[in-house]
Amino acid sequence: MLNSTHFTLAAYFDTGLLTYLYFLSVMLLYVLIVSSNLLLIVVICMNRSLHEPMYLFLCSLFVNELYGSTGLFPFLLVQILSDVHTVSASFCFLQIFCVYSYGNLEFLNLAVMSYDRYLAICYPLQYNTRMTNNKVVILIVQIWFLSLFANLVGLYLIVPLQLCGSIINKVYCDNYSIAKLACYDTTVNNIYGLFATSLSVFAPLILILYTYIKILKVCFSGSKQTRQKAVSTCTPHLASLLNFSFGACFEIVQARFNMNNVPIILRIFLSLYFLTCPPLFNPVMYGLNQSKIRITCKSLISNVHY
Repeated sequence: MLNSTHFTLAAYFDTGLLTYLYFLSVMLLYVLIVSSNLLLIVVICMNRSLHEPMYLFLCSLFVNELYGSTGLFPFLLVQILSDVHTVSASFCFLQIFCVYSYGNLEFLNLAVMSYDRYLAICYPLQYNTRMTNNKVVILIVQIWFLSLFANLVGLYLIVPLQLCGSIINKVYCDNYSIAKLACYDTTVNNIYGLFATSLSVFAPLILILYTYIKILKVCFSGSKQTRQKAVSTCTPHLASLLNFSFGACFEIVQARFNMNNVPIILRIFLSLYFLTCPPLFNPVMYGLNQSKIRITCKSLISNVHY
């Protein structure tokens, strides 16, 4: 039995001259994620015409993308250039908190966005009274608090565990990997993990499913204009949901099942998917789909260029 002060990340391997290519590729990806999300946050905050519920929820989503990416990429860049892939226990637990709260918050944010679209399409005449900016702010504060608090409790349960190893077969710190190193029974951690997952993943998915069933009913019975509105506003949301859900599913499958027969490069890609693709994909999807955002972005870039 040991109390590890450091963990070894065993998924890194010697890439020789390709190391610098990987570093530049990851650096470029991080720059694109930060610049695209930051641009849309600035656009939404600066333009008063975008201070509407849908765009405020989008702003929360983009802030979360920056939060999750920052919890991964700087650390990943350092590790790519490092010869010794170890990380202190305190930093490892901090990264676990950032990564998991990012994932939980993504689902919760997508859930309140689907609820917003449900009200806009199913109750258009009552929308402005049922979804005010004050209510939006309250919802955003609640989902952030719920996600951060739930992961603080999870961290509180895993930090005191007595560990019988210090090797994590990932390129970043992972809650489940550390739990597998525990010397004793982790039933309490497992029960809380199921509870937290139900609260922050399954409950939002049930809400999303319910709202889209209602939206589809309205679309089938409504006018052509209603269907067009539903398609234009719901398509990017569904695309974001599917993209993130697939990434989260990849990570869950890899963590729970033996993937030794899968090439290590593919395993690394699958474990990083939900932390890299949604933050890059969402700003592009929403930026291209929402005409107000497109016009404001063009105006802002033109003014800066001028």
